[in-house]
Amino acid sequence: MTAASQRALSARQWAVRQLIGAVDLTSAISLGERVAADTARLLGVDHPQSLSSRSDLARAYELAGRADDAIALHESVVDDSQRVLGGDDPSTLAYRNNLADALEAAGRSDEAIAMYEAVLSGRIRVLGADHPDTLTTRNNLADALESAGRLSEAIAMYEAVIADRTQLLGANHPDTLISRNNLASAHESAGMIDAAVTEFEKVVADQRSVIGFDHPDTLATRNNLAYVYESAGRVAEAIALYEDVLADRIRVLGSDHPDTLITWNNLALGYLTAGRLDEAITANETLLVARERVLGDRHPDTLTSRNNVAVAYQAAGRLDQAIAILEPLVGIRTQVLGPAHPHTLRTRHNVANAYRLAKAPAKAVPMFLATLADTQRALGSDHPLIETIRENLSLAADALD
Repeated sequence: MTAASQRALSARQWAVRQLIGAVDLTSAISLGERVAADTARLLGVDHPQSLSSRSDLARAYELAGRADDAIALHESVVDDSQRVLGGDDPSTLAYRNNLADALEAAGRSDEAIAMYEAVLSGRIRVLGADHPDTLTTRNNLADALESAGRLSEAIAMYEAVIADRTQLLGANHPDTLISRNNLASAHESAGMIDAAVTEFEKVVADQRSVIGFDHPDTLATRNNLAYVYESAGRVAEAIALYEDVLADRIRVLGSDHPDTLITWNNLALGYLTAGRLDEAITANETLLVARERVLGDRHPDTLTSRNNVAVAYQAAGRLDQAIAILEPLVGIRTQVLGPAHPHTLRTRHNVANAYRLAKAPAKAVPMFLATLADTQRALGSDHPLIETIRENLSLAADALD
């Protein structure tokens, strides 16, 4: 292969990465598949550039909601890299970290945690505890712990990562700001609302001065600040901020970008919290169609929208429609996310609560009891969902009398 041909191949791989960054996933996948095939043919399947081009393609699959394709390709890259480069090669560790990212994105939190822990051990041994890649894996592990409902562990790990990133990179380094954002999010998940509001407001101010108002990380933190305003009961402020962030994300990222869809989802929930039911139903229904088109019908975010449509129907008294969505959704979330995932358990609670509201307490009470036991076992007795289940179980039990 000539030097010119290899430069052309490298340029095409660079283009794939640019398309992924722009979330033009259809183009990224189309070009990425051709680049991966050409690289394997011209350089050999075991060449480092072949491995990296396949990893890029797996990332595009992941962002496009093709979780099974992404995970299978990531696993293939990891296997080949371990065979060719060795398990402790920094590239192999990076590919294993990418596989863990894909597992977490697919809702397979327990597997992601195990993979992150293994990668962290390897990166500490090979790169050192203070290497930026090691700190990234620690941050990712904390994120996976939060997703799995292991909030105390997540908060402790975020705090440690922030301390180390502050010492090594500085308090206002973009990576430090990301970890501070993540800690605030974990505080919100744990019901520590006042702390979360204070932290998010500080991070937004710092990000605006360091990376700019329109930077995707700043937009993400503004979205999270709106979410915690809603949790604090400051619903009007939350809706106003969501509307601003949605407009900015559409302008900066595009209307189909997954981050834009997240803010759209949160705005729809804000309408629901404010009792603006017609707007909430319309927004959730429209978003569900968009997520099915952009991400696929089994992507975790799409399943979240399906749940939210049902919750909006429930709030509007359309209980039969809500139950018709929620009952099959329990099975789908169990398959995609696992039975112990917080979202699966939340949907089981929502089914039981819909039956309670439909004046079917005899059906609701056993569902609440089973969900309560499973949630305590999976998430611990101090998880915020436990209190919600207990409150609605009590109401359903009273209705039996």
